[in-house]
Amino acid sequence: MATPLTLPASRRAVWREYFALTKPRVVALMLFTAVVGMLLASPAAPPWPVLAFGSLGIALVAGSAAAINHLVDQRIDAVMARTRGRPLPRGALGTAQVALFAAAIGLAGVALLLAFTNALCAALTVGSLIGYAGVYSLFLKHRTPQNIVIGGAAGAAPPLLGWVAVSGQIEPGALLLFLIIFVWTPPHFWALAIHRQDDYARAGVPMLPVIHGVPFTATRVLQYAVVLWAITLLPQAIGMVGGVGGWLYTAGAAGFGARFIWHAVQLRRDPVHWAMPTFRYSIVDLFALFALLLGEHYLAMALAAA
Repeated sequence: MATPLTLPASRRAVWREYFALTKPRVVALMLFTAVVGMLLASPAAPPWPVLAFGSLGIALVAGSAAAINHLVDQRIDAVMARTRGRPLPRGALGTAQVALFAAAIGLAGVALLLAFTNALCAALTVGSLIGYAGVYSLFLKHRTPQNIVIGGAAGAAPPLLGWVAVSGQIEPGALLLFLIIFVWTPPHFWALAIHRQDDYARAGVPMLPVIHGVPFTATRVLQYAVVLWAITLLPQAIGMVGGVGGWLYTAGAAGFGARFIWHAVQLRRDPVHWAMPTFRYSIVDLFALFALLLGEHYLAMALAAA
């Protein structure tokens, strides 16, 4: 019989299993970009219920999509070294438990978005869930080496969702934030796929390095990094930034983008040693870009008020 000391530990363990289903590190980065989208959507601070409950709703739906992805991928997760420790392959949770959890948090998230944001935001968020958990996880991932390019639209949605949560409409700034993440996603993921090439091959997943080889994939990473660098300079052109003439963001984006290109060049020369550093730096790059956008936005507000 469990003692009072062991019961809480057991409950904490179960809580961690459910939490792991939501892919919290991935969702945290997505949520950050969604919040930046909310804050950039208006020259004034958004109403706190929209910011708080809109963010929570987007996070819950993203967590639901991640949990559904666990369900869909449980067979290949059991084969791959990177994922065999997930709750379903280990038997820590059952299929029915995961399905109920995904449905519960997904419905809760949509309800929050309908109550505190607007119908367009809720509809787009549901669309991103269907795109990731359905179109990408069920079909694209297993059928084409361009899976992450086509399916990346779902992962690029959070800043657009955040923007629409506040503004109620799709505007050029929101589309540009979407485009930045859409173009960022392939080189980010392909760097990881190079590192995990054998895993994907063993699981029968047609990732780009499995089908076309590592040199081809590394070249694509470099090409996308260059395109991304150019796209990240567009916010100044459309008037999204302007704190110090827009140069604070633009200079920062140019520097971080150049560093990403440098990593991609090293990856092309030595994929074995540079795959994970390139993957990790891509996360730094995206975080820095959105932080710079936010900083420039509030600097512009401060200068206007001075």
